Amino acid sequence: MARILIADDDSHIREVVRFALEREGHRVREAADGAAALREFEAEAPELIVLDILMPEQDGLEVCRRVRQSSSVPILFLSSRDDELDRILGLEMGADDYVTKPFSPRELAARVKAMLRRIGGSASPEASDGTLVRGALSLDPQKHECVWAGNAIFLTATEFLVLRSLMAVDGRVYSREELVERAYGHGHHITERTVDSHVRRVRKKFKAHGVDPIETVHGVGYRLKISESDG
Repeated sequence: MARILIADDDSHIREVVRFALEREGHRVREAADGAAALREFEAEAPELIVLDILMPEQDGLEVCRRVRQSSSVPILFLSSRDDELDRILGLEMGADDYVTKPFSPRELAARVKAMLRRIGGSASPEASDGTLVRGALSLDPQKHECVWAGNAIFLTATEFLVLRSLMAVDGRVYSREELVERAYGHGHHITERTVDSHVRRVRKKFKAHGVDPIETVHGVGYRLKISESDG
């Protein structure tokens, strides 16, 4: 199964999460603060990180920011119920999902399973693993590479799946509900705000290269503005 890093300053929470994930067959490592989490990340190269927001020695938001400088590894935030602002900041920084405390270990394990399944390709919008091309935009699912006009665009695993979903049909408008099903998987509880956060991050990364590939269709959803004929 997967190599997973748990970072939380509460030893009881680490124990609960470890038990839930090891029961699913995953190999788990732990970190009690942000600095230790970064050391474990560098040493182990985990396939998924469960990351608490409030931690000493660099909080979860800073850890997420540092990780995203070099990796698209899926990140699941653990957040207190009254920390909505922190949850939104986490998504804006590149987290893929979050679970609020107190949480059900079974729900957390299900979220982790869904995230790993998505990056494994089961939620992909096309049967083929071939590169998708729309004008100057290309996505290579096998290599997890996104290229615009010859420039590499670094996307997290979830951002990649959102963009790939929008590329599935030229010019098609997708509602937020459809994007949840296509990019996150059927039955996954993702809020519209979460979808909006991931779309916003994709647009921000492309705007750094002078283009905005996604159009908001007010009251409906999103669509890719770049067509196959665009160069």
